Amino acid sequence: MLIRKAHGDDAQRVFVIRNQAINHQCSGHYPAADLQVWTAGSLGDYFIEVLEKTGHVAVIDDQITASGMLDLESGQVDVVFVDPAYMGRGIGRQMMNYLEQLALQAGLPHLILDSTLNAADFYRHCGFVGERIAQYQSPRGLTLACVPMIKHLAR
Repeated sequence: MLIRKAHGDDAQRVFVIRNQAINHQCSGHYPAADLQVWTAGSLGDYFIEVLEKTGHVAVIDDQITASGMLDLESGQVDVVFVDPAYMGRGIGRQMMNYLEQLALQAGLPHLILDSTLNAADFYRHCGFVGERIAQYQSPRGLTLACVPMIKHLAR
């Protein structure tokens, strides 16, 4: 597996993985109507712009299998999505390790994220802490329950 910086050409595949992962993993944690709004529509310029600035992709056999986004100024991790066909292979964990190494190289003191309810245990296994349920305002206008989390980085 190779993890590399994402390019604009990767955006459509990353968008598909995002939607598949949301529908596969978030079902049962969020109302079906919210999942429909969350995954509706097509790839937009804003998504491409953010992916090009902060995105990274995991590639296996020339196929993008996962994505992760990290803002190296704020330390904000903006979701790790794994193609459901590749879940359970440690790809998400490897992506988080990769993003953490980038954060350490950038001298960041911590990483922060707003976890979906279904992913909080995954992030806890990656060393994040957080229990409080809060509200996340999505770019698509949804208000979703989330778990704000932080991981202090050892130097």
